Amino acid sequence: MSMTPKPTSTLPDRAIYERRESQVRSYSVAMPREFTRAQGVWMHERNGGRYLDFLSGCSSLNYGHNHPVLKEALLDYIAKDGITHGLDLHTEAKTEFLNALEEVILKPRGLDYRAMFTGPTGTNAVEAAIKLARKVTGRELVIAFTNGFHGMTLGALACTGNAGKRSGAGVPLSHVSHEPYEGYFGPDVDTAALLEQRLSDPSSGLDAPAAILVETVQGEGGINAASPEWMQAIAKIAKRHGALLIVDDIQAGCGRAGGFFSFEDMGVTPDIVTLAKSLSGMGLPFALTLFRPELDVWSPGEHNGTFRGNNHAFVTAAAAFRHFWGDEQFAADIKRRGDYLGDRLDRMAKAHKLSTRGRGMMRGIDVGSGEIASAITSAAFDRGLIIETSGPHDEIVKILAPLVIDDATFAQGLDMLEECVREALSPAYGVAAE
Repeated sequence: MSMTPKPTSTLPDRAIYERRESQVRSYSVAMPREFTRAQGVWMHERNGGRYLDFLSGCSSLNYGHNHPVLKEALLDYIAKDGITHGLDLHTEAKTEFLNALEEVILKPRGLDYRAMFTGPTGTNAVEAAIKLARKVTGRELVIAFTNGFHGMTLGALACTGNAGKRSGAGVPLSHVSHEPYEGYFGPDVDTAALLEQRLSDPSSGLDAPAAILVETVQGEGGINAASPEWMQAIAKIAKRHGALLIVDDIQAGCGRAGGFFSFEDMGVTPDIVTLAKSLSGMGLPFALTLFRPELDVWSPGEHNGTFRGNNHAFVTAAAAFRHFWGDEQFAADIKRRGDYLGDRLDRMAKAHKLSTRGRGMMRGIDVGSGEIASAITSAAFDRGLIIETSGPHDEIVKILAPLVIDDATFAQGLDMLEECVREALSPAYGVAAE
C-alpha cells in the first residue's frame, strides 16, 4: 500500500447527527468524515479516504490504532469468556495488570505506589486525587496553575484554567487558587519563588493548601513544558508547606513526554499521580490514581465507581506494559523521534520567526493566532493529516503522533505540516515560499 495519504472531499450523511447528537461535538466539525476503521497510524473513512493520525485520540492511542499485540491479547481474553465487568472484585485480568504495573513500571523506577481504580476517565482520577489530598491533610485549598487543564467534572474543572470550559459549570468553582505556571510572566520571572512568597506571607490571603496540582507539560494549555529546576522547586514548596504534590500525567504520561512518567529524570517523586488516556493502550476507558502507601486512608467504598473494573482495559494495559516498556529500545526510540520532531519544528519556527513548545513526542509550534492555526490544521486535513490546536487562543499547532510511527511516515507527515505552515504564514509575514 502506498504511504501517500489519499484523502477525500466527500462529506458523510450528517442528517442523523444533526437530528440526534448534541451540538457540543467539536472534532467532527473540524474533520467532517465518517471513519470506519483504523490501523497503526492510519484512519480510513467510508468513501476510501486515508488519513495520517497526528492526534492519536488526544494522546489516548500512543501505540497507534489496533496494535496487533494488544488486539490479540484482547481477542483471546474475550474468546475465553473472560470477565468484562467486575466492579472491584479480584479477577485474573486485574491480577495480571497489577503484576505488570509493579514489575515493569514501578519497581524499575524505584517507585512505591498504591493503585486506585477510579471511574474510567481522566477527570475521575483527578477527582479522586484532590479528594484524597483534602482527606489526608484536612485542608480545602488546591493550588493549580494558569493554563492547566484537569477535566470537566466540577472538582477537576475548578482546577482548570480555561474560561470557556469553566463557564459550562453553572455553579461557582471554588477552593482552588490558580498560580502562574513557569514562564507565565516571561523567562525572567521565577514563578516558583512567587508562590513561595505567597505561601510564606501570613497576609497574602492564600490559605495553606491541601495539594499542589501540576502538569509537567500542559497539554491543552499550550504545550508549556516545565523545567526540572522549576518542578523541583514546586516539590520543595509542597513539602515545606504540608501540601501533597499531585502530578497530572493523563496526557503527558505513558511515554508521550519521554519516559513512562513525564516526571522521570526531573528529580521529583510526586505524592500522587493521575493516569488515563493511553493507560489501556487501545483507547479503552481506563484511569488510575497512584499514591504513596501511607496516604491510603480510604474506607472501603468511600470513593468508587461502577466502571472502575474495566477488565478489557486491564488486559490491553498489561500487554502494553510488557511488550513496550519491558524493552529499553522502545524508550530510546521515543527519545530519538522526539529529538527529530523538535528539530523539525525548530526549523519551521526559525523560518517564520516563531517559537516551539513541549518536549519528547508532545510538541507544538506557536503560529501567533487561533485563526492561523486553524488554517494550518484545516489545510493539513485536506491533505490527509489529522492534527489539532492547543493554547489559550488555540494558537499552538499541536503534534501528538503515535509513539510507534516509523521514520519515513513521520517525515512525510511533518513535510505536509511544513507545507501547510509555509502557505498559511507566508502571506502574513511576507516570506516567499521556498
